[in-house]
Amino acid sequence: MPFVHVELFEGRTVDQKAAIAKEITASISKHAGAPASAINVIFTDLPEGTLFQAGEMRKK
Repeated sequence: MPFVHVELFEGRTVDQKAAIAKEITASISKHAGAPASAINVIFTDLPEGTLFQAGEMRKK
């Protein structure tokens, strides 16, 4: 039962997330041989100010 965690900055619509989840599910199913019904895609929305690269805040 694969779990795929996707972290994105806030602002994506439910429809955008659904499209992403559908493609991730198809890819995992194809390459890992898992049935689509067993694949779980979990989104975490990151508010601005939560990602720092090389000590600098990354903006959208």
